[in-house]
Amino acid sequence: MNLPRFYCREALAPGAHIDLPEPVARHAVRVLRLPPGAAVVLFDGRGGEYEARIERIEKDRVVAALGAWSDVERESPLDVTLIQAVQAGEKMDFTIQKAVELGVSAIVPVDSRRSVTRLSGERAGRRVAHWQGVAAAACEQCGRNQVPQVAPLEKLESWLARPADGMLRLMLAPDAEYALADLPPVGKVQMLIGAEGGLDPQEVVAAQQVGFQPVRLGPRVLRTETAALAALAAMQALWGDFRGR
Repeated sequence: MNLPRFYCREALAPGAHIDLPEPVARHAVRVLRLPPGAAVVLFDGRGGEYEARIERIEKDRVVAALGAWSDVERESPLDVTLIQAVQAGEKMDFTIQKAVELGVSAIVPVDSRRSVTRLSGERAGRRVAHWQGVAAAACEQCGRNQVPQVAPLEKLESWLARPADGMLRLMLAPDAEYALADLPPVGKVQMLIGAEGGLDPQEVVAAQQVGFQPVRLGPRVLRTETAALAALAAMQALWGDFRGR
């Protein structure tokens, strides 16, 4: 039986008795209607997971008793950072959710010239916090115990100016000389994906100047919400844990 899984940001420990975070408590009691004594799984994003039970339910708090810690990980051997230009509407939530399910290691939202949605200041901070929550919820669903970090939003030009860290850097282009499958196996990748309308030509040039290599993923132009997920799935099939054992 698959037990309900909940992410708790505070550090957990075997034998502890903790108040579940308010959103977790609300979902457990009001949505899932878990009674006292119900078995759950808790994780804090630091690796592994904990057996736990709902100890008691009070008016404004839900207390859980933690049991044994299990060294369970479901991470891919492929380390992928997704640099995603901000998408409009709910597309960004969808992309982050599915990217986490597909094993992405980190997500860097960037403001590109063709991004329809413009965020700044407190609004940008609230949106990034929301996206981090989307990532955590995706981990609850898919079984991951390490929550990918969603970086603060910044302009693509600023992010490209940062020093490279030795990862293979890729971006999709249907007319690229090489297909993704032509590349040799790698362990770390940065994948840059544009917003609606793709990357501006000047952004493409700037990305190439700092080592981003255009690659084909078929001859068709993919929508922004399709591109990252198709690329992640293809990379997991070529170099990650979609290959099997």
